[in-house]
Amino acid sequence: MVTARQKPDFSVERAAWAAGDVPVAGVDEVGRGPWAGPVVACAVVLDPARVPEGLDDSKKLSAARREALFEAICATAEVSLAFAPPARIDGYNIRQATLWALARACAGLPRAPKLLLVDGNDLPPVPCAARTIIGGDARVASIAAASIVAKVTRDRLMASLGLAHPGYGFERHMGYGTPEHQNALAALGVCRHHRRSFAPVRARLGEGMTNETGCWR
Repeated sequence: MVTARQKPDFSVERAAWAAGDVPVAGVDEVGRGPWAGPVVACAVVLDPARVPEGLDDSKKLSAARREALFEAICATAEVSLAFAPPARIDGYNIRQATLWALARACAGLPRAPKLLLVDGNDLPPVPCAARTIIGGDARVASIAAASIVAKVTRDRLMASLGLAHPGYGFERHMGYGTPEHQNALAALGVCRHHRRSFAPVRARLGEGMTNETGCWR
């Protein structure tokens, strides 16, 4: 018998509120894997009386549904965003840059959370209590909301980079290592939005494939 997949709900947050952990925030990030663009982290404190309907892991939603939920979340919740740019990713590493961005997103909330719910199994350096939840974006409403806001924000940013750097296709592949992106790197070289510590980009730099109009100096 096939059962319906459970959607994220507010039960974890309600239990935290009942225990006195107010406010409780969910945090998630988007963009660890791409060869270009930043990691975008988001922290969200949902209003228990106005939790948007239809929250889910951003990867399981259509672009149109993500956009609609993005507007609903930003209209009803406390939201904070942080960005780890390619320079930070290259200067440290993707894990450390991601944890830094998650901590910055948490710090940017209007009210400091008493409890932070984190997707995955890696805790960012935050001054409050924190709890990791594997698959949290598919189970916990606040984390799902954070995943949606982070995803929509990053997609919009990559679309703008696509306009600023025509030919790379950022607006389509969002910086991920697709065949289109591979071909663009081979033809155009490495621009300043690429992560130079990532092997495919580093290989192009080793071949002298640098876009002089958009490279770091």
